[in-house]
Amino acid sequence: MEKIAFFGLGNMGGPMAANLAKAGYTVAAFDLNSDALVQAQQDGCIPCESAQQAIEGVDTVISMLPSGKAVKGLYLGGEGLLQQLPAETLVIDCSTISAEDACLLSEAAVACGLRAIDAPVSGGTAAAQAGTLCFMCGGDAAAFDAAQALLQVMGGKTFHAGAAGAGQVAKICNNLLLAIHMTGTAEALQLGVDKGLDAKILTEIMRESSGNNWSLANYNPYPGTMENVPSATGYSGGFSVALMLKDLGLAMDAASTSASSTPMGALAKNLYQLHGTSEQNQQLDFSSIQNMFRRPAGSLT
Repeated sequence: MEKIAFFGLGNMGGPMAANLAKAGYTVAAFDLNSDALVQAQQDGCIPCESAQQAIEGVDTVISMLPSGKAVKGLYLGGEGLLQQLPAETLVIDCSTISAEDACLLSEAAVACGLRAIDAPVSGGTAAAQAGTLCFMCGGDAAAFDAAQALLQVMGGKTFHAGAAGAGQVAKICNNLLLAIHMTGTAEALQLGVDKGLDAKILTEIMRESSGNNWSLANYNPYPGTMENVPSATGYSGGFSVALMLKDLGLAMDAASTSASSTPMGALAKNLYQLHGTSEQNQQLDFSSIQNMFRRPAGSLT
């Protein structure tokens, strides 16, 4: 069974690495967070003290990092990993970064005799844990085919969106829409509650009606409507407001370079910007946008 170096063991990367280990792969894991390394070891991974230790004898490198800066810091430059990997090593970057950064990584990998794809994901922490993520991939078709066995362990669906960077374009389009229907869902649920409806009953009605959407049906933002989602645990864990803001920023940058009109996306970004004014809110799950619409206790109805 091949050896994998896995970088980035956060809410998404940790479960992804764990699923690979459970499937029998040798997973050498590295993260700057020592607690994440302890958890990775408990999940069957081999904790490493450095990135260089993690890539010893590997066949594939997978990364799930928070920003383009972090991705470029890991792979590029004189001491970057691309210069240290043996020829034909497969590099799978699952981070959500700009298409331009993804193309830069792909070009650098090819120049080093490596294979690379950008493979950002959708599905959230629950899908990461269950191994049912959706992978949106960009890059050479042969490299995409070579990654299939690993992607299928971590996900339920994989799509080849096109050349390098195409996976990132698909991901920011998806998350732009996600932010729009999450804010719309929160707004509609609050209107119903303010007018005396039970949020759980209203959810059931809208799920069977034309307003049904993923946020409503699978990730309901209103507390008490659904179990095993962040709204049931004080919006802890999950996909943070800070990360949603990062992705919306990437979407707005992409819209600017392509002269695309995205007024609803811009409004969603502004709402998340207001919600994320405090550091505390930035660390909450993005479904906590519901709190922007809720009235303070004791206010007039």
